[in-house]
Amino acid sequence: MTGTLKSIPTDLEGKVVTPSDQRYQMFRSTYTTVGHPAAVVLPESARDVAAALRLARETGLQVAIRSGGHGLSGSGTNNGGLVIDLRALNQIDIIDRSSRLVRIGAGARWAQVAEALAPHGLAVSSGDHGNVGVGGIATGGGVGWLVRQYGLTIDHVRAVEVVLPDGTTVRADAKTEPDLLWVMRGAGAGAGIAVAFEIEAMELSNVGYAQLVASVDRDGETLRRWAEVTAQSPRELSTAVMLSAQGSTATAFITAVVISGDPSVIRETINPLLGIGDVMVQQAHIIPYTQLVPRFHLHANSGQMPSRTTNGLLTGLTPEAARALVTAVAAPNPAFVQLRSLGGATHDPAPSDMAFPHRHQDILAVASTFPPNERATLAAAWKPVAPHVNGSYLNFESTRDEAAFARAYPGATGTRVIDLWKRYDPEGVLRPKTPS
Repeated sequence: MTGTLKSIPTDLEGKVVTPSDQRYQMFRSTYTTVGHPAAVVLPESARDVAAALRLARETGLQVAIRSGGHGLSGSGTNNGGLVIDLRALNQIDIIDRSSRLVRIGAGARWAQVAEALAPHGLAVSSGDHGNVGVGGIATGGGVGWLVRQYGLTIDHVRAVEVVLPDGTTVRADAKTEPDLLWVMRGAGAGAGIAVAFEIEAMELSNVGYAQLVASVDRDGETLRRWAEVTAQSPRELSTAVMLSAQGSTATAFITAVVISGDPSVIRETINPLLGIGDVMVQQAHIIPYTQLVPRFHLHANSGQMPSRTTNGLLTGLTPEAARALVTAVAAPNPAFVQLRSLGGATHDPAPSDMAFPHRHQDILAVASTFPPNERATLAAAWKPVAPHVNGSYLNFESTRDEAAFARAYPGATGTRVIDLWKRYDPEGVLRPKTPS
């Protein structure tokens, strides 16, 4: 639905940006998507968020929620609707150092969080870029540089302060509103707007950081060896692989992070990766965790990287799946493919513990394509990969249709998610594109 905002409520004066406002260019878009919303609301409190939701109900404008604006899916903006931008809700506090419990506003970005927690020797696994907003990851999942040791970000969310679509602000924790806590950890976008989280951080200061470059054979045996090494490695190792086309061949750019400041531990953990194939370049350092999500990542988001993205989760890497991934990046019109190691702590929760049921898969594969033919290119590149995946991560999905919902929330999980979305948002104010 599209529309025009005819008047601004008194309680939101000075906090609404419309197309005639000179600030509009700064707030209309995400990193991947140029939006044309009717208005962007910049709330400074939970009360302001409630007022923004009341405005959405009264006008019938479609709602998009933005915490950081960097998200690959592009869901943080829209055309002709209302964007609620949470960037001002960015306070970060240590609640209890002994239990490592921290309170983080949904509008904070992970560079800010890492910087605030570092003096206390704490960290939260939080994606792989400092410009990513807290709210999107902490309600959707959270695959970060520490994922195999820490698990997903949502695995350590202990409470959420939520503004429901009717304007009520509630605390969701294990004793108070446990159903709301369940759905906010993995499928929060359709239930309410999270304004703050209580998260159990981990003890962390320095990490081992290594970068490797390896040529990838057409059969994908290099990728299979990477997958095997990662699966057999200690939890302290998390890796990400960027696949790039080099004519008819592919190259793997591997980033490895080891949760240790001990050079001997780092060396022992990384060494097996050197045996996956023809490793052409390697370098390793001990760095503070803050350097992985640094402050200089905090750039404006103006749709400067237009793209479309899809993804799938894999249990191991079969020969057929490996070949399909190589085909996707070495095709005449290739996709850009990232592989992220899971396993370890991501397997610890039961599939029913929260609204993220994917607890046996080992790899997240993400494919992105860019203009001018990004839709057709993505469909063609992903077609040979799709039969091999089992589930998906909605935060890395540009298309929010029924099929995407079913992949992200299969079976009983999807049924419960829909039921809870209807309970907490009976009028459909947040209007998720899901089965009715």
